[in-house]
Amino acid sequence: MASSSKEQKIAAFDQNSAAVKGSNLYGLPFTAEESDIVILPVPWEVTVSYATGTADGPQAILDASMQVDLFDSDAPQAWKAGFHLLPINEELAEQSNELRDRAEKHIELISNGEVPDPDSEALLSINEACENMVKFVEIETAKWLEHGKIVGLLGGDHSTPLGFIHALSRKHSDFGILQIDAHCDLRIAYEDFEYSHASIMYNALKSPQISKLVQVGIRDYCEQEVDVIRQSNGRIITYFDENLKTESYEGKTWKHQTEEIIAHLPQKVYISFDIDGLQPGLCPNTGTPVAGGLEFAQAVYLLRKVSESGRTIIGFDLNEVAPGEDEWDANVGARLLYKLCVFAGKSNNIL
Repeated sequence: MASSSKEQKIAAFDQNSAAVKGSNLYGLPFTAEESDIVILPVPWEVTVSYATGTADGPQAILDASMQVDLFDSDAPQAWKAGFHLLPINEELAEQSNELRDRAEKHIELISNGEVPDPDSEALLSINEACENMVKFVEIETAKWLEHGKIVGLLGGDHSTPLGFIHALSRKHSDFGILQIDAHCDLRIAYEDFEYSHASIMYNALKSPQISKLVQVGIRDYCEQEVDVIRQSNGRIITYFDENLKTESYEGKTWKHQTEEIIAHLPQKVYISFDIDGLQPGLCPNTGTPVAGGLEFAQAVYLLRKVSESGRTIIGFDLNEVAPGEDEWDANVGARLLYKLCVFAGKSNNIL
């Protein structure tokens, strides 16, 4: 039940007006305590292996969210539930920038064919700091889960939600992950970084509570990752973009494909959305764009069908949004984040 303060804010708020400068996500007036959905920003991109900029994603999406209309056809009054972005941790952002310089030097050695010292001070400090970031995220997300909130996470690179997944693993005995991504992210300590953005799903699957990982849109992967999938005994189900496209060209509808995808998911679902799962024209500034991918409406259709399937979305992340000079990616990311909030809310019967 909404507090009297929240009810007063709802009564006074004009969803048709322009967002007020300095307001929270989407121009909404609610505090974290008043909001049903709380989102943790994690401005971190230490281990990215190509282009940078994802650490700026949370602020860019916050800025772009002010231009998103609040009326949504899937839930016209969704805004009343309250979507709140927690403060961006500037100390974390500064640490990410500092460590990124060290990581780039390490990556350069590998690119030059050299074998870096696995016990170098730089590598050890990076892995330690990334581990501390994971612990920070776990503590912060667990706190809001304990307060009964639906929690989302906004990266940063794709390494950022691991601590959140750990927190969910303590809360739920069985759940699945729906991963929308151009990459499998099943590499083992990629480029010697234990918590690499390219290793997120390999690391997540160390939690036995995750009974299924369903990957959609994958189109860039290595042989090692294919072996991990094959050796998973069905725990990992991967829908490669090439195969999805071939089926569609031969007459299989997206409706039937989504039905098959969702059928693999257990009752509780965590959604991990790397924006490079979309077509690169929608996210040209992301760190590792890949030709192919999902259309925006296609991805939204999949999320909608998950919420309509009777499954519960227990959390979500959106990551790898790098704004670029035109902030187009942030515009797309802000709209995608709104849909994630809407469908998480609907699946939890708060909308």
